[in-house]
Amino acid sequence: MFSSSYCNGNVSSRSNLTCKTKMVKTPEFVGFTAIRYAKYRACRETPPCLHRLFLGYGTLVSPSMCHKHISSSDSAPHPQKQAARPGNPGFPTYSMNHNSLIEEYFRLTKTQKLALKKLGLVTVKDLLFHFPVRYESTESHKLIANLQKGETATFSGSIEKVKKAKAFRKKMAMTEAVIRDHTGSIQAVWFHQPYIAEKLKEGTVARLTGNIGERKGKLYVANPEFEYTDNIPFITGIKDEEKATLYPVYSESRGITSRWFYHAIKKMLAEKIHEQIADSLSENILKTYHLPKLKTALVWIHTPQKQDDADSARKRFAFEEVFFIQLAHLKTRSEYKSNPSHKVSWEKEHVDSFVKRFPFSFTKSQDKAIEAVLSDFKKEEPMSRLLEGDVGSGKTAVAATTAYAVVTSRPENQNFGNLQVAYMAPTEILAQQHFESFMEYFSHLPIQIGLITSSGCKKFPSKVDPKKATSISRAQLLKWVANGEIPILIGTHSLIQKTVEFKHLAYVIIDEQHKFGTMQRFKLASKGKTAPHLLSMTATPIPRTLALTIFGDLDLTLLTDMPLGRKPIITEIVSSSERPIAYKEIKKTLFAGRQLYVICPRIDEPDPDKRLTLNVKSVKAEAQRLRKEIFPDYEIDILHSKLKPKDKEDIMNQFLQHEIDILVATSVVEVGVNVPNATMIIIEGAERFGLAQLHQLRGRVLRSTHQAYCYIFANTKSKKSLERLKAIKQAKNGFELAELDLKMRGSGELSGKKQWGITDIGMEAIKNIKMVEAARNEAQNIIKEDPDFKKHSSIKKRIDAGENIHFE
Repeated sequence: MFSSSYCNGNVSSRSNLTCKTKMVKTPEFVGFTAIRYAKYRACRETPPCLHRLFLGYGTLVSPSMCHKHISSSDSAPHPQKQAARPGNPGFPTYSMNHNSLIEEYFRLTKTQKLALKKLGLVTVKDLLFHFPVRYESTESHKLIANLQKGETATFSGSIEKVKKAKAFRKKMAMTEAVIRDHTGSIQAVWFHQPYIAEKLKEGTVARLTGNIGERKGKLYVANPEFEYTDNIPFITGIKDEEKATLYPVYSESRGITSRWFYHAIKKMLAEKIHEQIADSLSENILKTYHLPKLKTALVWIHTPQKQDDADSARKRFAFEEVFFIQLAHLKTRSEYKSNPSHKVSWEKEHVDSFVKRFPFSFTKSQDKAIEAVLSDFKKEEPMSRLLEGDVGSGKTAVAATTAYAVVTSRPENQNFGNLQVAYMAPTEILAQQHFESFMEYFSHLPIQIGLITSSGCKKFPSKVDPKKATSISRAQLLKWVANGEIPILIGTHSLIQKTVEFKHLAYVIIDEQHKFGTMQRFKLASKGKTAPHLLSMTATPIPRTLALTIFGDLDLTLLTDMPLGRKPIITEIVSSSERPIAYKEIKKTLFAGRQLYVICPRIDEPDPDKRLTLNVKSVKAEAQRLRKEIFPDYEIDILHSKLKPKDKEDIMNQFLQHEIDILVATSVVEVGVNVPNATMIIIEGAERFGLAQLHQLRGRVLRSTHQAYCYIFANTKSKKSLERLKAIKQAKNGFELAELDLKMRGSGELSGKKQWGITDIGMEAIKNIKMVEAARNEAQNIIKEDPDFKKHSSIKKRIDAGENIHFE
């Protein structure tokens, strides 16, 4: 207990302090006592030093020591009003648990709060699971003269010429300094961190770690971590008597640095907050796969004594992420499969007859895919299947054939009517193209097909012209779908609106299914009175391990063959000196009436005042250059993600109608419409794209029997990058490239979080097929033995709460 005081007298010394006292029990009493300020804020006359005492500010202070601080601290600022020093997390304001808000635990500036929010960090637990992206070791210490562009290095030197500066047209404050050792000097730059200038002391020696860049022929280090040291090492490496230290490096956001995370998390670990969190992995799993316990793993991943510690911790969290993703998917699959479904009665000879009407022969993989889907139709449980194939591999033909089997089947216990099919596409123009394809495939049958988008509705066939479609009112279309007169409905997100009702929905087809959220897919699947069969399709090449993880609730079918007669694309890697030759060949093909895509990594040209910017092509600047210098006689337009959806649709329609000859775009076209006349594609800054993404972009021009060309314009001399680009010429298909990309790129380079919702640590597991299969087996065992998680309370709590499965 502690005697708290409401002061009413002169407080210049302890002897003059007269108080009204009450006894308060405080949970924080441990030897010296810190008291929560909230309990004593009514005391308006309490001097700042006592406010610090109540807050636990700095060190813990006992009542007997208080008089030493009172006389010298009257003018000190109130700690709650004193802004937290950037780069320093400040001190905890009171005891916390792992579910507390970060802003309650640390004093944060407005900028820091926004930065944490941007990173998705809200609670103390979120902060503990914000893992380092890499580690820097003093063992890799380098001399300044040996630093090289593009590497991340640790070096030491004396600090000189510290100053604050402005960049980005004087909108961004920054700190600059020169770091020098006996071999040379290098400029250090800290963007958005002007306060660093106050921390740097000229003439002192510091150890720095950061990325080495180059501008105008001179090296610089951007946003380096630093700490003061006694001297500059004169040789590479560390002294024998010293121990190499690993320093964690965290992903940052404007206003919050890696250093802030390091100190904040280190303090939480010291206070053992991480030990409050229950371990979701059983003792049996930990023992079987030699994984550390949660509390140990959190310490090892943030403050490893050696690299093996960090590796063991990352292995544990990688396994855990994949394990819980698998559990969630398998639980969803189990629940969906438990529902009754429509039994589709199809006749093989009828299906074969439908297939023969296609103007091309089906590939072996198409035949196998159709067989797998039709086999699922005869089961009493609903199908959940993913059809994966390259652009142009024939997914739509598989969808149409299996849809035919459904709409020519009668509802159960009825001798009239048809089962129904819903086909959802991510964009209006794609929905329109699928509608037109189905019109062609079903033109010989008395089957009505509907199209519903935000722009309007159509029905095929038209009463006026049976070979064409006609526009109808939305109300009329919905009425015919609801009473079963229209068995096939194709559309966009409009399909999942409440007003859309089906009479006998038996089959749901989702094109580019990763473009839709889980809830959107669920809403469409729940339109039927019984669970419909589900076929998801994607043209995105996905490594097998990744597919097993992110699509764990789906059976996987691959289309590995391309249609007969399709000419293989000619791919060329073009250097800067070879560009004129490439442009000459492209002009010949344009003159022959073909069209061209030009892909750029960015939308806008960087600010001309922006320092140290990358030399990366932009859509707007490249389009302007091509109009003036290269292709002045051709119609050129641009397409990128910042355009309004309607504008994107209009531009793609114009390109489809050949009103545009050259379309300069970002990778937004990687999953797009079918433009058979576009037979050429230029990819600028190709080294900035993954191999699978390059392959998918290249697939945009594989839509006809004309010879297709892909020109890869690379702006790199890196041997590793060039090897990756050469692989695209050699790989047989997208699946092979996807696997190769996974091996050749580091986990931090893979767009797992952005594209698949998997963190870098999760992507590390994806590279290990044994780990993925082990996690999947453990998840399957739990679902089989305990589907409701009655024996696994921690797992049930985590799954039911919808808690974020992924680690940062």
